[in-house]
Amino acid sequence: MAAHGERSRQSGTKTRPGDKTALKALNQLADQAKRLKYPGQPYLVAAKYSDKTANKLTSCIISWIRLHGYQAERINVTGRQIDKRQTYTDVLGHQRTIGTLKWIPTSGSRGSADISATIAGKSVKIEVKIGRDYQRPDQVKYQRDIEAAGGLYFTASTFEQFHTWYITTFE
Repeated sequence: MAAHGERSRQSGTKTRPGDKTALKALNQLADQAKRLKYPGQPYLVAAKYSDKTANKLTSCIISWIRLHGYQAERINVTGRQIDKRQTYTDVLGHQRTIGTLKWIPTSGSRGSADISATIAGKSVKIEVKIGRDYQRPDQVKYQRDIEAAGGLYFTASTFEQFHTWYITTFE
């Protein structure tokens, strides 16, 4: 996004800090992509992106990158659940479940970013932080490792913030 009072590259309109022009641009871009994909459909559901939660912001960022022809994916590092429960029927005909659910750690790197992307030939990692969420020490170490290897790392709190970074970095 352009600085205060400057014209936006995409819409040709003036932008102000804090307005939702980046989300509007994303919705318009998604709508254009739908019209190109389904040219014979006169009525298409309008895109309604939001950045109110971490999941929604992650979705916005991934969609923006993909709609510009680049690769992006969400990285899941929560581990894996193993179900050690068994269900059986007792002598009275009641179903009973015994056992436990167990979580095993992820095989991914500690502190991995939420989004991994390749934009214009560059490896890009994007961490999503909403509200009072902050980077943990292992995430700070991961960021240093990515940047030392020549990759780009960005922490996004809003889609406007990501959009500004994207425009200044890649356009």
